[in-house]
Amino acid sequence: MLLGCAYFFFLFSSYFILRPIRDAMAVAAGISKLPWLFAGTLAAMLLANPLFSTLVVRFPVRRFIVITYQFFALNLIGFYLLSRVLNGQGQAVLGTVFFVWTSVFNLFVPSVFWSFMADHFRSDQAKRLFGFIGIGGTTGSIVGSAVTALLARQIGPTNLLLVSVALLELAVLMVAIFPARSGTAEGDPVPDPKLPIGGSVWAGLTRVAQSRYLLGIVAFMLLYTLGSTVLYFEQTDIVGRYFKTPSARTEILARMELATQTLTAFTQAFLTGRIVRWFGLAATLAIMPAVSAIGFALVGLSATGLVPLLATFVVFSVLRRGTQFSLTHPALEVCYTVVSREDKFKAKNFIGTFVYRAGDQLAAWTYGGLTALGLGLAGIAWVTAPVSLVLLALTVWIGHKQEQLASVRRS
Repeated sequence: MLLGCAYFFFLFSSYFILRPIRDAMAVAAGISKLPWLFAGTLAAMLLANPLFSTLVVRFPVRRFIVITYQFFALNLIGFYLLSRVLNGQGQAVLGTVFFVWTSVFNLFVPSVFWSFMADHFRSDQAKRLFGFIGIGGTTGSIVGSAVTALLARQIGPTNLLLVSVALLELAVLMVAIFPARSGTAEGDPVPDPKLPIGGSVWAGLTRVAQSRYLLGIVAFMLLYTLGSTVLYFEQTDIVGRYFKTPSARTEILARMELATQTLTAFTQAFLTGRIVRWFGLAATLAIMPAVSAIGFALVGLSATGLVPLLATFVVFSVLRRGTQFSLTHPALEVCYTVVSREDKFKAKNFIGTFVYRAGDQLAAWTYGGLTALGLGLAGIAWVTAPVSLVLLALTVWIGHKQEQLASVRRS
């Protein structure tokens, strides 16, 4: 558990150094370019998934995880070197590629982490411990955001890439020293750590198509990403209105991340495990959609002048993402403890990467379509609020289904 916490810390501190840099590039590109950036991300994810599945089929778990992380570390070194020699149009192209790359990185890296955790803990253990393990990621997020906020102006975003590489290599070290499985996931024998998982490269897709439970998680991911993408587009719009320089944008985005992760750390330390134990998995999953429905409605009210737009958006963004990280993410990862080992590494990563980015793409073009119809920021927020209520109902079903599957596996 402690090594899992440390592993997540180094992983997320590495990523959250990169996130404000990526978001500042998105603001500089303008909201009109975001659908195309998301399209490029989806195409990259379509290519990355079968490549990752090939590693899962051919290599033992620890080896393919190390290969994946060090591939990303080499990419970051490449971005660093190119950013030192390119200028003008070359820098603009590099910024576009970096946005797409980071949007792939930020899903694959934590998805692989949680697959590794789901493979080592049973459902009952996960409900007790995933919140604590999540504190490692949250603390790493705070550290990464704080480093970027403090050093973005002093040393520049380019040099921060090397700091991210060093932290990612420390995460690789945690994988190397992580203890072998000593118990069993529910219903599964302890595997030989020297053997690959095997199976089909396309099992991630076929297993999802055969399981109502996994299809329910797919539907959750699509509706969840709709809300997240709308929130991200609104962030790009609002930050662009109120903050005019790249340094100011990077700083405010990093400070928002710092507030989000501080809230997340407090919740994970004192509330996550208790909320799951007292109210159950279904109710825990339902909290974030409830916050989303209320928050989008309040952003919609900003058009009337009854609420201030910037302050309302910042508070809503921090609360939504805080509950997302502290409650929704650990609870959703618990859902994968009741599926087969192959599904943990193939179907889970297919859902968490390709389906997630497909949802982003669908949401991005939906946002563009609603804008073309004449809806502004407030109008789109009003459209998104009832979608959050549908998501709430779906999370209740998924939570109850997980409890049923866990009960069957125990018996």
